[in-house]
Amino acid sequence: MPILENVNSYQNNVLTENLDIEIENGIISSIKPSVSSKQDSKNLIVPGFIDLQIYGAGGKLFSAEPSLASLAIIEDDLLQKGTTGFLICLATNTEQVFNECIKTVKAHLPSAKNCLGLHLEGPFLNPKRLGAHVPEFVRKATLDEIKALLDFGDGAIKMMTIAPEIQDDDVIQYLLDHNVVVSLGHSNATFDEATAAYNKGIQTTTHLFNAMSPIHHREPGIPTAVFNHDKAMASIIVDNQHVSFEVVRFSQKLLKERLFLITDAVTECATGPYQHRKVGDKYVMPDGTLSGSSLTMLKSVKNCIEHCDIDALDAIKMATEYPAKLIGADKSLGQIAVGMEANLLVLDEKLNLTDVMFKGNTISN
Repeated sequence: MPILENVNSYQNNVLTENLDIEIENGIISSIKPSVSSKQDSKNLIVPGFIDLQIYGAGGKLFSAEPSLASLAIIEDDLLQKGTTGFLICLATNTEQVFNECIKTVKAHLPSAKNCLGLHLEGPFLNPKRLGAHVPEFVRKATLDEIKALLDFGDGAIKMMTIAPEIQDDDVIQYLLDHNVVVSLGHSNATFDEATAAYNKGIQTTTHLFNAMSPIHHREPGIPTAVFNHDKAMASIIVDNQHVSFEVVRFSQKLLKERLFLITDAVTECATGPYQHRKVGDKYVMPDGTLSGSSLTMLKSVKNCIEHCDIDALDAIKMATEYPAKLIGADKSLGQIAVGMEANLLVLDEKLNLTDVMFKGNTISN
C-alpha cells in the first residue's frame, strides 16, 4: 500500500501539515496525522489538474494528427506536467476531420489514461465572433445533425461550445438531455439572450471575454450576464495575452467558485486549417490572429497567485475541484479526500512540480 508520509495538503479549506495519505488500488484510503519520524516536509500535495479545453501537447495538434499514437503522446506529455484529466478539444473543421477525431477518441477511451473525452468547440458558432475559427465550416445546427453526432460519438463527446442565439431551443435541450456539458461561446448574444440561455440550462461559458460580445455600459454583453447569474460558470485563459491579469483579478472576485482555468493550449502546426505559429508567449494564425495559448495548468495556477492576487487555495480549486464539478466528476476527481482517485501532485515551496502520482502510481519523466 503506497503511503505519502508527513506531507502537507489542504483539508476542509485549511492548509494542514504533517499528514499521511494512504492509497489502495489507486484510491485514497485514509488521511490522518503522521506518525513518521521523518523531517517535516515543506512540499505541498494538491489534486491533479483538470483541463477542459486543450488542443494538443507534446508537439501534437490532435486535429492535425487524429491518431491513437498522437493521443497517447498528448496524454503522456500532459501527465508529466501535472494534468491528470483533460478533454481534448476540436475546433470548427471539416466533417471528415470531426469524424476521424471522434472515432479515435471513442477507440481510445476504454484504455485511456487521463483523456476524459472530447470538447467540440464548434462548428455551431456565430460567424461574427469566430476568433481563429475557420468561417467556411461554421453553421447553424439542426436537431437531426445533433442526434447523428451524439449517436456517432457514443458517449465520447462530453462538452460542446455553441452560440445559443443562433441555435434552436430543441437543439440545446437535446444536448442537455444527453449529458453533454453545453458552453456558451464564440457568441454575439446580448445580455438578455445570454441570460435566457443560462436560465434554459447552459452551464458554462467558453474562455470568458474572448470571442464574445463585450461589456459596454449601455450594452452589458455576455460577461455581465455571467457575473449576474447565480449558476453560470466560465472558463478563463490566464496568460495576460487572451485576458489581462487585472481582468482575471476582478472576474474571480465576482465569480468565485464559478470561474475555472483552461489552457486552450495548442502546439506549432504548419498543416491544415489551423496553422499555429508561436510568437513570444502566444500562438497566432498566419494572418496574425491570436489563437491558442502556450500555457500549462501549473503556469495558469501560478499566474493566478503571482499576478492576479488570487489565494493559493482558490487558484488550485480553479484547476481541480471546479472543473471536476462542472463535468460531474467531483465524486472521484479534483480533491484530496478518502474515496478519490489518487491523482496527486507534489509541489515545492515555490510551487514547482516535483512529482506526479496518477491512480496511485508515480509518473516518471
